[in-house]
Amino acid sequence: MKRLNSTFFDTLHYRLPKGPSTEKLRSMALARDINLLYSGVSEFGISLDETTSEADLTDLLLLVAECIGADVPELNLQAPCQLPEQLKRTSGFMKQEVFHKYRSETEMMRYVKRLERKDMSLAHSMISLGSCTMKLNAASEMFAISWPEFAGLHPFAPLDQARGYHEMMVELRADLAEITGLADVSLQPNSGASGEYSGLMVIRAWHESRGEGHRDIALIPASAHGTNPASAVMAGLKVVVVKCDARGNIDLVDMREKAEAHKDHLACIMVTYPSTHGVFEASIQELCQVIHDNGGQVYMDGANMNAQVGLTSPGIIGADVCHLNLHKTFAIPHGGGGPGVGPIAVAAHLVDFLPGHPVIDNKRPAMFTVSAAPWGSAGVLPITYGYIKMMGGEGLTYATKMAILNANYLASELKADYGVLYDGERGRVAHELILDCRHLKTSSGISELDIAKRLMDYGFHAPTLSFPVHGTLMVEPTESESLSELDRFVEAMRSIRREIAEVESGAADKTDNVLKNAPHPEQVVSADIWNHLYGREKAAFPLPWVRENKFWLTVGRVDDAYGDRNLVCTCDPIESYQ
Repeated sequence: MKRLNSTFFDTLHYRLPKGPSTEKLRSMALARDINLLYSGVSEFGISLDETTSEADLTDLLLLVAECIGADVPELNLQAPCQLPEQLKRTSGFMKQEVFHKYRSETEMMRYVKRLERKDMSLAHSMISLGSCTMKLNAASEMFAISWPEFAGLHPFAPLDQARGYHEMMVELRADLAEITGLADVSLQPNSGASGEYSGLMVIRAWHESRGEGHRDIALIPASAHGTNPASAVMAGLKVVVVKCDARGNIDLVDMREKAEAHKDHLACIMVTYPSTHGVFEASIQELCQVIHDNGGQVYMDGANMNAQVGLTSPGIIGADVCHLNLHKTFAIPHGGGGPGVGPIAVAAHLVDFLPGHPVIDNKRPAMFTVSAAPWGSAGVLPITYGYIKMMGGEGLTYATKMAILNANYLASELKADYGVLYDGERGRVAHELILDCRHLKTSSGISELDIAKRLMDYGFHAPTLSFPVHGTLMVEPTESESLSELDRFVEAMRSIRREIAEVESGAADKTDNVLKNAPHPEQVVSADIWNHLYGREKAAFPLPWVRENKFWLTVGRVDDAYGDRNLVCTCDPIESYQ
């Protein structure tokens, strides 16, 4: 039997001798509860990893030997490495002390706990990051992802071996379709940005199927998430920016003019609802109709879906495609950068153009693939499934109402001290609000960055900084926070405003004050030397309740902008290539 790959790491590819077929091998393997990769009529693949045992190898040898009618070879556990010399690593690795210091579970546990104590998380206080929906990820929703029935399945396991898993995904797709008011859902995209790209590719495929592949213009509002234009360009579209008016809404006049000017090449508009400015735009249905009248499709960015569920939907407003951030609206944890899940929902006329996968039988006419795994991050889908099933329709709607109520409560309480930059026609915000800090920079020299840093001394994670408008803080409390937690946040923000007033009046120095030096880590507050014009008490315990559950930071002020703009080159010197 011939091995087809001369070099390998963990996967072997073989061709069967004349006579036995892969179908015969498949049948014999399934009888032994073994799954292999099958290609054509005579080729198969085997992947091995650190969990493969000697018994597994023996079973594989017996299987193949019986299939081809050969003697069982002796298992050689000392086989030479087949990696090419140029791919073998010669430099040291994992030399850092951390990889060798913790040699017992006890020590490892304490090390991980030390790291955990550095993290200001939802376990300590509200995380008010705007446009991020840092809601509770309930333990009951996450139990199932550790079950071997979900965690132990290979992405390409035969469908008949994963019937329960697929039943769960079918139900989840149906639930998400009902929530969005659209016809069908693909779970394949692995992130919100991936969902954007997928949705745009669906739109392009639909245009091409109608002989209108020349449509390549995407209208994108000036207030859009930065991923929107990036996704459009990746999908082969040309971006035309639409203006926003003084209230933060899309300028309908400008949008209409540009839609009509590009009507022969208009592919779509990408719109966020509620808007990135945190308001429900009353003209959203009119906007969608204008785009449709000019031959385009409406892509709705689902970043703010936490303000829609149960009250309205992409289908109601007239969208043709939307992506959902399951890691935001639908309770999958996403601290630390993952795991993201960005499924797309589409209207009935676009269902045939949803992404597929070459390994899975898919006869859709415009099949494209956006993830190596056919169902994306399937391992975390049980979280969203559990969230939706346990909440039910009434619970999901109530959660949306509470998210909007909490945001409007904060807007009402903080408007006098800071100013809320945008609100809707009725003077209300959606599920998040933008606090305007620009006038404070003028009056005191205190910036939105200083306020964000100072909030850490009060035990709160900073809101979203300078997005979507420079000089502002975007706050999203979600439905998860209680009135008492919202009141603590309000009290902290009002206290910070009083600290700013001290700078404005001259009672506090313009450069050596609690805001410009924030945050104040434990090692600074407890040091023998204190050279500031204000006391340690004011720095570390600005309000009485801070002392009850003080979160001690381990790092002081970091110059974020400098770090973003000045990359440190870690490349080897040119001499190392000689």
